[in-house]
This record gives sequence, structure tokens and C-alpha cells, in this order.
Amino acid sequence: MVTAADPGETRTSVWLSPGHGAPAKRRSEAPSGLDRDRITGATVRLLDTEGLARFSMRRLAAGLGVTAMSLYWYVDTKHDLLELALDRALGELPLPRSAPAAADPPVPAAPPAEGWSGRLRSLACGYRRLLAEHPWVAPLTAAYPNIGPHARAFDSALQRLLDATGLAGACRTGAHLAVSQFLHGCGGAARRTSEGDFALALDVLIAGIEAKAARPGA
Repeated sequence: MVTAADPGETRTSVWLSPGHGAPAKRRSEAPSGLDRDRITGATVRLLDTEGLARFSMRRLAAGLGVTAMSLYWYVDTKHDLLELALDRALGELPLPRSAPAAADPPVPAAPPAEGWSGRLRSLACGYRRLLAEHPWVAPLTAAYPNIGPHARAFDSALQRLLDATGLAGACRTGAHLAVSQFLHGCGGAARRTSEGDFALALDVLIAGIEAKAARPGA
């Protein structure tokens, strides 16, 4: 099983590296026919077919028809590549549209399904489908900082949904924690939790947030 770092290894996130890319000298001398985007896409496909436990740079290189050392022209470590694959997968998740701002032109009232609760439901169900399609995403989310551009876009969408609840302060913090734990916990068990059980748990979560938001001072 791949872990965030090998014993005794100190590493930082690939997203904290300057430019998130290989040095110019390395790129100019790299083997032709490869680039980081192609390697990342192949990593996602290999993880989907072989699973996280069987992933290796050697297997990835064989699928691309290159030597394993060729991959290191584009990434410093296997962990960097797994972080890139994680964010690539998160980019498949459709994010809910934002509610119109107060200064925007008036629009007809949205049906209940399009309020924050409907958008939260869509986001949660989409995330569950993503984890079911890519079972390796859940363990990598727990193992790595998960601060790539698609991960940050996902969190921004969640923050906007919570803004629409009207909660503030500790209540808002608690709601964010509850939703995050639900998505990573119940969502991470996508292949073991039935659709009905997931929908019921999501109903309870949303009802709790609605009840808290309805209380004076929330």
C-alpha cells in the first residue's frame, strides 16, 4: 500500500514546489513523446485498473512504453505523481453553481431543489460517485495534503454552500466539519454503503444544518 511518505522520508507537497513543474533544464532534456499531463492521465487509468496497492512507477512506465527512469524527468517522486493524479480525478467532479449575489439582477425564485440544500445534495452525491469510480481517491485524500487546484475549487464550492445557510461563527465551523467528515467518511465507503443508506444519512445531515440555521442567533 502506498503511504504519504516512506519511513524516515521527509517530503513536501508537489503543489508547494515552485511552478508545480519540472525545472526548465530538465524539460529541455527530457525524452520526447512524454509530458506531465500525459503521465498523470496514465497514472489515473492505471490506478483505476490495477488499484493503489499494485501501483508502481515500473508498471506505469511499461504502459507508456518507456523506462521507469524516464518518468523522473517530470516528477521527483512517486508520491508527487500520486498527488497529481488525485487532483486530476477531483477535476471530474461537477461543482454546483453559486447562488446569485445580492447585487445581481433579480431572478425568479429557485425551486427548493436549487437552494443550498439541493446544491449540497448534488455535491455530496457527485463526490460519492467519484469515490466509487476511483476507489483509490479516498485513501490518497487521507494520505496527502490535497491542496491542488481542483481540491481547492471543491472546497470553495462547499464554502459558498455554507455561506448560503446563513450560519456564522462556531455554528458555521461545526457545519463545515460535519459535511467534510460526512463526505470523507460515508462517501469513502461508497462501495459498502447502499444508495438508500447514503441518501438517508445525507437527509439527516441536511436536516440538522437546517434546524441549526433556523435557531435565533445561529
